[in-house]
Amino acid sequence: MATSWSVRPVFRGALDAGATTVTREMEIAVVNALAELARQEQSDIVATAYGIRDLSFGPEYLIPKPFDPRLIVKLAPAVAKAAMDSGVAERPIEDMEAYEQHLQQFVYQSGTIMKPIFQLARGVEPEKKRIVFAEGEEERVLRAVQIIVDEKLAKPMLIGRPVVIEQRIARYGLRLVAGRDDTVVDTDHDERYRVFWQEYHKMMSRKGITAQMAKLEMRRRTTLIGAMLVKRGEADGMICGMVSTTHRHLHFIDQVIGKKKGCNVYAAMNALVLPGRQIFLVDTHVNVDPTAEELAEITIMAAEGVRRFGIEPKVALQSHSNFGTSNAPSAQKMRDVLAILRVRAPHLQVDGEMHGGLALDHNLRRKVMPDSTLEGDANLLVLPNIDAANISYNLLKTAAGNNVAIGSILLGAAQPVHVLPPSATVRRIVNMTALLVADVVALK
Repeated sequence: MATSWSVRPVFRGALDAGATTVTREMEIAVVNALAELARQEQSDIVATAYGIRDLSFGPEYLIPKPFDPRLIVKLAPAVAKAAMDSGVAERPIEDMEAYEQHLQQFVYQSGTIMKPIFQLARGVEPEKKRIVFAEGEEERVLRAVQIIVDEKLAKPMLIGRPVVIEQRIARYGLRLVAGRDDTVVDTDHDERYRVFWQEYHKMMSRKGITAQMAKLEMRRRTTLIGAMLVKRGEADGMICGMVSTTHRHLHFIDQVIGKKKGCNVYAAMNALVLPGRQIFLVDTHVNVDPTAEELAEITIMAAEGVRRFGIEPKVALQSHSNFGTSNAPSAQKMRDVLAILRVRAPHLQVDGEMHGGLALDHNLRRKVMPDSTLEGDANLLVLPNIDAANISYNLLKTAAGNNVAIGSILLGAAQPVHVLPPSATVRRIVNMTALLVADVVALK
């Protein structure tokens, strides 16, 4: 039988299938599942927990580590299937794929909120979802791309040097095969280089970009290359942000892709999975001190983004002021935002300006403001400036969210692109790829 640390997922599969006993076939299924998992690439969660890098199957690594989150996803279905094949399952699992997806919520805290997004992403053939990764040489990106390929979420396009990418795939023990699993956009020798820099120069010649600068930028700025691929229809969407700041990436996105028709501003929204609730915060990374008009537009875009997750937005306009207790400029700004939203989005559940405690506690809000137009606890927090938004987001993420976040979700761009923070984990990259695919599907 399996070692003690793998007993839990074994019993999980047996109980879910209603197994009346543990058969020899179930034991063999566990061994085979463990052997298969041990031969796969190292999990980033295992690397963090044990401080071990580049761990691969061999004399020093024969069985998966106890903290490998994939154990339950691999072992439980294998045991359940073996129980069914052995004839000892009183509750046979009819849809094994759905069962495996259900188990993901026990592995990743973001699983529940991301479920409708993944269902949509998986419903389209990978070849129709060409997602370009600007930092194609980065370890986290390559590990995420392996999962994306395994889960058939998209057809990845990696920007980078082919030799470096191949070396790192081998070093990390990944199973990616260039041409079959992904496409590599060679930053040194891509045949489209001349067309790209000339088109970029034409777009930017009256904005200070000379031909020589266009040539140089198109060689070294991978976000610029990715934006050109999306602009020209050679990629359906882009993930970037693993290196440098949001504003540096957004600079090239704005130059090439630009804002969505009717939009006057970009914004960044992040989602946090907290105990008993999900919270979306905006604008966490883009606008330093947005005007009331800009915040109103951002709020409407953010509300649309929240609905993408199958959640009805309940918006709280945040401030140090609580329903008129201060006339400071920032408090007045949030009152102006509410007035604008009442006209532009009359059906949106929104109220403010208010304290954070009132936003998240419906009963407390009722005591302070009985006629508040916001029903229930807020799930979309709109902050007055980037300081308030970014500080609130990072404090909540660290203190209550176990550092699990979804985002940053870029709002306002004309085509599907998202700028992740440099701290993004492998799972966040996977989640954002699924969300990007959902963006692509919505446009088609």
